[in-house]
Amino acid sequence: MKTYLVGGAVRDRLLNLPVRDRDWVVVGATDGEMGELGFKKVVSGFPVYIHPETGEEYALARREIKTAPGYRGFRVEFGPEVTLEQDLLRRDLTINALAEDITTGEIIDLFHGRRDLTEGLLRHISPSFVEDPVRLLRAARFAARLGRWGFRISHGTHELMKHMASSGELEALQTERLWLEMKQALAEDQPWRFFEVMHRCGALSILIPELVPVMGCSTAHTNQPSSTMISALKRAAIQTPDSVVRFAVAMYDAALLTAKPGALAYRLRVEREYADLLERVIQGAPLYQSLDATNPEAILRLIDQGRATHQPGRFHAFLAACQALWPVHGDRFTTKLMRAVAAVKSISGTPLIKQGLSGKALKLSLTGQRLAAIERIFE
Repeated sequence: MKTYLVGGAVRDRLLNLPVRDRDWVVVGATDGEMGELGFKKVVSGFPVYIHPETGEEYALARREIKTAPGYRGFRVEFGPEVTLEQDLLRRDLTINALAEDITTGEIIDLFHGRRDLTEGLLRHISPSFVEDPVRLLRAARFAARLGRWGFRISHGTHELMKHMASSGELEALQTERLWLEMKQALAEDQPWRFFEVMHRCGALSILIPELVPVMGCSTAHTNQPSSTMISALKRAAIQTPDSVVRFAVAMYDAALLTAKPGALAYRLRVEREYADLLERVIQGAPLYQSLDATNPEAILRLIDQGRATHQPGRFHAFLAACQALWPVHGDRFTTKLMRAVAAVKSISGTPLIKQGLSGKALKLSLTGQRLAAIERIFE
Protein backbone atom coordinates (compact mmCIF):
# COMPACT_ATOMS: atom_id res chain seq x y z
CA MET A 1 0.00 0.00 0.00
CA LYS A 2 1.32 3.43 -0.93
CA THR A 3 -0.24 6.89 -0.55
CA TYR A 4 0.24 9.88 -2.85
CA LEU A 5 -0.83 13.51 -2.68
CA VAL A 6 -2.37 14.26 -6.07
CA GLY A 7 -3.90 16.96 -8.24
CA GLY A 8 -4.54 20.53 -7.24
CA ALA A 9 -2.57 20.51 -4.00
CA VAL A 10 0.62 19.54 -5.84
CA ARG A 11 -0.10 21.95 -8.68
CA ASP A 12 -0.78 24.93 -6.43
CA ARG A 13 2.26 24.31 -4.22
CA LEU A 14 4.50 24.26 -7.30
CA LEU A 15 2.90 27.55 -8.38
CA ASN A 16 3.44 29.01 -4.89
CA LEU A 17 -0.31 29.45 -4.51
CA PRO A 18 -2.38 28.72 -1.38
CA VAL A 19 -3.44 25.08 -1.29
CA ARG A 20 -7.25 24.91 -1.06
CA ASP A 21 -7.84 21.19 -0.59
CA ARG A 22 -5.69 18.10 -0.43
CA ASP A 23 -6.67 14.91 -2.25
CA TRP A 24 -4.98 11.57 -1.76
CA VAL A 25 -4.72 8.40 -3.84
CA VAL A 26 -3.95 5.04 -2.29
CA VAL A 27 -2.32 2.41 -4.53
CA GLY A 28 -2.22 -1.29 -3.72
CA ALA A 29 -4.99 -1.34 -1.10
CA THR A 30 -8.39 -3.01 -0.86
CA ASP A 31 -11.68 -1.75 0.49
CA GLY A 32 -11.32 -4.03 3.49
CA GLU A 33 -7.85 -2.75 4.32
CA MET A 34 -9.07 0.85 4.25
CA GLY A 35 -11.84 -0.06 6.70
CA GLU A 36 -9.38 -1.80 9.01
CA LEU A 37 -7.33 1.41 9.13
CA GLY A 38 -10.38 3.36 10.32
CA PHE A 39 -11.30 5.08 7.06
CA LYS A 40 -15.03 5.75 6.54
CA LYS A 41 -16.48 5.22 3.08
CA VAL A 42 -18.23 8.29 1.66
CA VAL A 43 -20.63 6.47 -0.69
CA SER A 44 -21.36 2.77 -0.75
CA GLY A 45 -19.85 1.04 -3.76
CA PHE A 46 -17.37 3.83 -4.60
CA PRO A 47 -13.75 3.82 -3.33
CA VAL A 48 -13.58 7.23 -1.63
CA TYR A 49 -12.96 7.43 2.11
CA ILE A 50 -12.63 9.97 4.90
CA HIS A 51 -9.48 9.90 7.03
CA PRO A 52 -10.39 9.17 10.67
CA GLU A 53 -8.27 12.05 12.01
CA THR A 54 -7.82 14.73 9.34
CA GLY A 55 -11.22 14.41 7.62
CA GLU A 56 -9.50 14.58 4.22
CA GLU A 57 -10.58 12.44 1.27
CA TYR A 58 -8.60 9.39 0.26
CA ALA A 59 -9.46 7.39 -2.86
CA LEU A 60 -8.29 4.04 -4.10
CA ALA A 61 -6.51 4.27 -7.44
CA ARG A 62 -9.02 3.66 -10.22
CA ARG A 63 -9.30 3.52 -13.97
CA GLU A 64 -12.24 4.42 -16.20
CA ILE A 65 -13.59 2.73 -19.33
CA LYS A 66 -15.96 4.66 -21.61
CA THR A 67 -19.28 2.82 -22.07
CA ALA A 68 -21.82 5.51 -23.09
CA PRO A 69 -22.08 9.24 -23.97
CA GLY A 70 -21.80 11.88 -21.26
CA TYR A 71 -19.77 12.32 -18.12
CA ARG A 72 -21.54 9.42 -16.42
CA GLY A 73 -20.92 7.02 -19.28
CA PHE A 74 -17.96 5.29 -17.65
CA ARG A 75 -17.31 1.99 -15.93
CA VAL A 76 -15.02 2.53 -12.96
CA GLU A 77 -12.58 -0.19 -11.96
CA PHE A 78 -10.55 -0.13 -8.76
CA GLY A 79 -8.49 -2.52 -6.71
CA PRO A 80 -4.93 -3.21 -5.61
CA GLU A 81 -3.89 -3.99 -9.20
CA VAL A 82 -4.69 -0.46 -10.49
CA THR A 83 -1.51 1.60 -10.85
CA LEU A 84 -0.84 5.25 -10.09
CA GLU A 85 -0.26 5.88 -13.80
CA GLN A 86 -3.69 4.47 -14.67
CA ASP A 87 -5.30 6.70 -12.05
CA LEU A 88 -3.53 9.85 -13.24
CA LEU A 89 -4.27 9.04 -16.88
CA ARG A 90 -8.03 9.51 -16.34
CA ARG A 91 -7.60 13.13 -15.20
CA ASP A 92 -8.28 16.17 -17.36
CA LEU A 93 -5.14 18.32 -17.66
CA THR A 94 -1.44 17.59 -17.29
CA ILE A 95 -1.08 20.18 -14.51
CA ASN A 96 -3.74 18.30 -12.53
CA ALA A 97 -2.06 14.91 -12.99
CA LEU A 98 0.93 15.54 -10.74
CA ALA A 99 1.52 13.37 -7.68
CA GLU A 100 3.82 13.54 -4.67
CA ASP A 101 5.23 10.52 -2.87
CA ILE A 102 4.61 11.49 0.75
CA THR A 103 7.43 9.27 2.04
CA THR A 104 10.17 10.71 -0.18
CA GLY A 105 8.74 14.05 -1.34
CA GLU A 106 9.39 13.07 -4.95
CA ILE A 107 7.14 14.75 -7.53
CA ILE A 108 5.83 12.17 -9.98
CA ASP A 109 5.22 13.81 -13.35
CA LEU A 110 4.21 11.25 -15.96
CA PHE A 111 2.63 13.66 -18.47
CA HIS A 112 4.95 16.73 -18.44
CA GLY A 113 2.73 18.73 -16.10
CA ARG A 114 5.67 20.66 -14.62
CA ARG A 115 6.73 21.77 -18.10
CA ASP A 116 3.20 23.01 -18.77
CA LEU A 117 3.18 24.83 -15.43
CA THR A 118 6.34 26.64 -16.51
CA GLU A 119 4.96 27.43 -19.96
CA GLY A 120 1.50 28.40 -18.69
CA LEU A 121 -0.35 25.79 -20.74
CA LEU A 122 -3.63 24.04 -20.02
CA ARG A 123 -3.04 20.83 -21.95
CA HIS A 124 -4.99 17.57 -22.14
CA ILE A 125 -3.33 14.35 -20.99
CA SER A 126 -4.50 12.08 -23.79
CA PRO A 127 -7.01 11.98 -26.67
CA SER A 128 -9.49 10.40 -24.22
CA PHE A 129 -10.03 13.98 -23.01
CA VAL A 130 -12.96 14.09 -25.45
CA GLU A 131 -14.78 11.25 -23.69
CA ASP A 132 -15.94 13.39 -20.75
CA PRO A 133 -17.73 16.71 -21.46
CA VAL A 134 -16.99 17.92 -17.94
CA ARG A 135 -13.33 18.12 -18.91
CA LEU A 136 -14.18 20.89 -21.37
CA LEU A 137 -15.92 22.85 -18.60
CA ARG A 138 -13.01 22.29 -16.23
CA ALA A 139 -10.50 23.47 -18.82
CA ALA A 140 -12.53 26.66 -19.23
CA ARG A 141 -12.74 27.05 -15.45
CA PHE A 142 -8.99 26.67 -15.02
CA ALA A 143 -8.51 29.34 -17.67
CA ALA A 144 -10.59 31.59 -15.39
CA ARG A 145 -8.58 30.58 -12.32
CA LEU A 146 -5.07 30.73 -13.74
CA GLY A 147 -5.50 33.31 -16.49
CA ARG A 148 -4.03 36.07 -14.33
CA TRP A 149 -0.72 34.17 -14.40
CA GLY A 150 -0.82 33.88 -18.17
CA PHE A 151 -2.21 30.36 -18.49
CA ARG A 152 -3.95 29.56 -21.75
CA ILE A 153 -5.55 26.58 -23.48
CA SER A 154 -3.01 24.75 -25.66
CA HIS A 155 -3.72 24.63 -29.38
CA GLY A 156 -4.14 20.86 -29.38
CA THR A 157 -6.56 20.94 -26.45
CA HIS A 158 -8.55 23.70 -28.11
CA GLU A 159 -8.91 21.51 -31.21
CA LEU A 160 -10.20 18.64 -29.07
CA MET A 161 -12.68 21.00 -27.41
CA LYS A 162 -13.93 22.10 -30.83
CA HIS A 163 -14.39 18.44 -31.74
CA MET A 164 -16.35 17.84 -28.53
CA ALA A 165 -18.64 20.78 -29.33
CA SER A 166 -19.37 19.50 -32.84
CA SER A 167 -19.65 15.80 -31.98
CA GLY A 168 -22.78 15.99 -29.84
CA GLU A 169 -20.96 14.83 -26.70
CA LEU A 170 -21.91 18.02 -24.83
CA GLU A 171 -25.62 17.36 -25.30
CA ALA A 172 -25.40 14.62 -22.67
CA LEU A 173 -24.18 17.13 -20.07
CA GLN A 174 -26.71 17.78 -17.33
CA THR A 175 -27.66 21.39 -16.57
CA GLU A 176 -26.83 20.94 -12.89
CA ARG A 177 -23.23 20.05 -13.71
CA LEU A 178 -22.93 22.97 -16.12
CA TRP A 179 -24.14 25.32 -13.40
CA LEU A 180 -21.78 23.81 -10.81
CA GLU A 181 -18.76 24.51 -13.00
CA MET A 182 -20.05 27.94 -14.04
CA LYS A 183 -20.68 28.98 -10.45
CA GLN A 184 -17.14 28.02 -9.51
CA ALA A 185 -15.77 29.87 -12.53
CA LEU A 186 -17.68 33.01 -11.55
CA ALA A 187 -15.79 33.03 -8.25
CA GLU A 188 -12.37 32.84 -9.93
CA ASP A 189 -9.99 35.75 -10.56
CA GLN A 190 -10.89 36.15 -14.24
CA PRO A 191 -14.41 34.73 -14.64
CA TRP A 192 -14.88 36.12 -18.15
CA ARG A 193 -12.31 33.65 -19.49
CA PHE A 194 -14.70 30.77 -18.76
CA PHE A 195 -17.19 32.21 -21.24
CA GLU A 196 -14.53 33.24 -23.77
CA VAL A 197 -13.02 29.75 -23.88
CA MET A 198 -16.44 28.16 -24.30
CA HIS A 199 -17.36 30.65 -27.03
CA ARG A 200 -14.16 30.10 -29.01
CA CYS A 201 -14.49 26.32 -29.11
CA GLY A 202 -18.20 26.39 -29.98
CA ALA A 203 -19.45 24.96 -26.69
CA LEU A 204 -21.30 28.12 -25.67
CA SER A 205 -23.71 27.88 -28.61
CA ILE A 206 -24.74 24.44 -27.36
CA LEU A 207 -24.75 24.91 -23.60
CA ILE A 208 -25.73 28.59 -23.17
CA PRO A 209 -26.85 29.76 -26.63
CA GLU A 210 -28.50 32.85 -25.11
CA LEU A 211 -25.03 34.29 -24.47
CA VAL A 212 -23.71 33.97 -28.02
CA PRO A 213 -25.29 37.21 -29.38
CA VAL A 214 -23.69 39.29 -26.61
CA MET A 215 -20.22 37.70 -26.68
CA GLY A 216 -18.79 39.39 -29.75
CA CYS A 217 -16.03 37.85 -31.86
CA SER A 218 -15.19 34.20 -31.17
CA THR A 219 -11.63 34.43 -32.55
CA ALA A 220 -8.93 34.10 -29.90
CA HIS A 221 -6.47 36.56 -31.46
CA THR A 222 -8.33 39.69 -32.48
CA ASN A 223 -7.91 43.43 -32.18
CA GLN A 224 -11.63 43.95 -31.71
CA PRO A 225 -12.62 45.45 -28.34
CA SER A 226 -14.26 43.25 -25.73
CA SER A 227 -18.02 42.90 -25.88
CA THR A 228 -20.15 44.94 -23.51
CA MET A 229 -20.83 41.81 -21.47
CA ILE A 230 -17.14 40.88 -21.11
CA SER A 231 -16.18 44.47 -20.23
CA ALA A 232 -18.87 44.62 -17.56
CA LEU A 233 -17.83 41.26 -16.10
CA LYS A 234 -14.22 42.44 -15.92
CA ARG A 235 -15.36 45.47 -13.91
CA ALA A 236 -17.46 43.27 -11.64
CA ALA A 237 -14.48 40.98 -11.02
CA ILE A 238 -12.45 43.98 -9.85
CA GLN A 239 -15.24 45.39 -7.70
CA THR A 240 -16.42 42.30 -5.84
CA PRO A 241 -15.67 38.59 -5.31
CA ASP A 242 -19.43 37.94 -5.00
CA SER A 243 -20.39 35.33 -7.62
CA VAL A 244 -24.06 36.33 -7.31
CA VAL A 245 -23.25 39.85 -8.50
CA ARG A 246 -20.98 38.54 -11.23
CA PHE A 247 -23.73 36.20 -12.47
CA ALA A 248 -26.22 39.06 -12.75
CA VAL A 249 -23.70 41.13 -14.69
CA ALA A 250 -22.79 38.26 -17.04
CA MET A 251 -26.39 37.32 -17.79
CA TYR A 252 -28.05 40.75 -17.96
CA ASP A 253 -27.73 41.47 -21.69
CA ALA A 254 -28.63 37.90 -22.66
CA ALA A 255 -31.64 37.85 -20.34
CA LEU A 256 -33.02 40.99 -21.98
CA LEU A 257 -32.93 39.27 -25.37
CA THR A 258 -35.09 36.35 -24.24
CA ALA A 259 -38.88 36.41 -24.45
CA LYS A 260 -39.07 36.15 -20.66
CA PRO A 261 -36.08 37.76 -18.88
CA GLY A 262 -36.32 35.26 -16.03
CA ALA A 263 -36.25 32.23 -18.31
CA LEU A 264 -32.46 32.06 -18.59
CA ALA A 265 -31.88 31.78 -14.84
CA TYR A 266 -34.68 29.23 -14.61
CA ARG A 267 -33.23 27.10 -17.40
CA LEU A 268 -29.78 27.12 -15.79
CA ARG A 269 -31.39 25.98 -12.51
CA VAL A 270 -29.50 28.50 -10.43
CA GLU A 271 -30.18 29.08 -6.75
CA ARG A 272 -32.85 31.61 -5.84
CA GLU A 273 -30.42 34.34 -4.76
CA TYR A 274 -28.83 34.33 -8.22
CA ALA A 275 -32.17 34.50 -10.03
CA ASP A 276 -33.51 37.16 -7.65
CA LEU A 277 -30.60 39.54 -8.15
CA LEU A 278 -30.75 39.21 -11.93
CA GLU A 279 -34.47 40.01 -11.79
CA ARG A 280 -33.81 43.02 -9.52
CA VAL A 281 -31.22 44.39 -11.92
CA ILE A 282 -33.53 43.97 -14.92
CA GLN A 283 -36.38 45.73 -13.13
CA GLY A 284 -34.29 48.49 -11.57
CA ALA A 285 -31.98 49.23 -14.49
CA PRO A 286 -34.00 52.05 -16.12
CA LEU A 287 -34.28 53.97 -12.85
CA TYR A 288 -30.63 53.43 -11.91
CA GLN A 289 -29.39 54.59 -15.31
CA SER A 290 -31.37 57.82 -15.01
CA LEU A 291 -30.30 58.58 -11.43
CA ASP A 292 -29.11 62.08 -10.68
CA ALA A 293 -27.68 63.27 -7.38
CA THR A 294 -29.82 66.40 -7.70
CA ASN A 295 -33.04 64.38 -7.91
CA PRO A 296 -33.90 63.03 -4.43
CA GLU A 297 -37.31 61.85 -5.65
CA ALA A 298 -35.70 59.40 -8.10
CA ILE A 299 -33.30 58.20 -5.41
CA LEU A 300 -36.19 57.57 -3.01
CA ARG A 301 -38.09 55.69 -5.72
CA LEU A 302 -35.05 53.46 -6.27
CA ILE A 303 -34.77 52.80 -2.53
CA ASP A 304 -38.47 51.96 -2.25
CA GLN A 305 -38.58 49.87 -5.42
CA GLY A 306 -35.53 47.90 -4.32
CA ARG A 307 -36.89 47.35 -0.79
CA ALA A 308 -33.54 48.69 0.34
CA THR A 309 -34.57 49.47 3.92
CA HIS A 310 -35.79 45.89 4.42
CA GLN A 311 -33.01 44.13 2.50
CA PRO A 312 -29.92 46.40 2.54
CA GLY A 313 -27.55 43.55 1.66
CA ARG A 314 -29.47 42.67 -1.48
CA PHE A 315 -29.75 46.33 -2.42
CA HIS A 316 -25.99 46.72 -2.08
CA ALA A 317 -25.53 43.72 -4.39
CA PHE A 318 -27.95 45.36 -6.84
CA LEU A 319 -25.87 48.55 -6.78
CA ALA A 320 -22.64 46.59 -7.31
CA ALA A 321 -24.11 44.89 -10.37
CA CYS A 322 -25.43 48.16 -11.77
CA GLN A 323 -22.11 49.90 -11.19
CA ALA A 324 -20.33 47.20 -13.20
CA LEU A 325 -22.89 47.32 -16.01
CA TRP A 326 -23.11 51.13 -16.21
CA PRO A 327 -20.03 52.77 -14.64
CA VAL A 328 -21.60 56.22 -14.69
CA HIS A 329 -21.56 56.53 -10.90
CA GLY A 330 -18.43 55.97 -8.84
CA ASP A 331 -17.86 54.31 -5.48
CA ARG A 332 -18.57 57.57 -3.69
CA PHE A 333 -22.05 57.73 -5.20
CA THR A 334 -22.77 54.15 -4.11
CA THR A 335 -21.56 54.92 -0.59
CA LYS A 336 -23.91 57.90 -0.44
CA LEU A 337 -26.79 55.75 -1.68
CA MET A 338 -26.24 53.29 1.16
CA ARG A 339 -26.09 56.20 3.61
CA ALA A 340 -29.38 57.41 2.15
CA VAL A 341 -30.89 53.96 2.74
CA ALA A 342 -29.84 54.10 6.39
CA ALA A 343 -31.21 57.63 6.74
CA VAL A 344 -34.56 56.71 5.18
CA LYS A 345 -34.83 53.64 7.39
CA SER A 346 -34.19 55.71 10.53
CA ILE A 347 -37.15 58.01 9.85
CA SER A 348 -40.20 56.62 11.60
CA GLY A 349 -43.81 57.63 11.22
CA THR A 350 -44.52 57.07 14.92
CA PRO A 351 -43.81 60.68 16.06
CA LEU A 352 -46.03 62.00 13.26
CA ILE A 353 -48.86 59.67 14.26
CA LYS A 354 -48.56 60.92 17.84
CA GLN A 355 -48.96 64.43 16.46
CA GLY A 356 -52.28 63.34 15.01
CA LEU A 357 -51.29 62.89 11.39
CA SER A 358 -52.81 60.05 9.38
CA GLY A 359 -53.64 58.99 5.84
CA LYS A 360 -52.42 61.21 3.04
CA ALA A 361 -51.08 63.87 5.40
CA LEU A 362 -48.94 61.29 7.21
CA LYS A 363 -47.60 59.94 3.94
CA LEU A 364 -46.73 63.40 2.60
CA SER A 365 -44.96 64.43 5.80
CA LEU A 366 -43.00 61.18 6.00
CA THR A 367 -41.97 61.45 2.34
CA GLY A 368 -40.90 65.06 2.88
CA GLN A 369 -38.64 64.10 5.78
CA ARG A 370 -37.06 61.29 3.78
CA LEU A 371 -36.45 63.53 0.76
CA ALA A 372 -34.85 66.14 3.01
CA ALA A 373 -32.54 63.51 4.50
CA ILE A 374 -31.50 62.37 1.02
CA GLU A 375 -30.85 65.97 -0.06
CA ARG A 376 -28.54 66.53 2.92
CA ILE A 377 -26.49 63.46 2.01
CA PHE A 378 -26.10 64.40 -1.66
CA GLU A 379 -25.64 68.15 -1.27
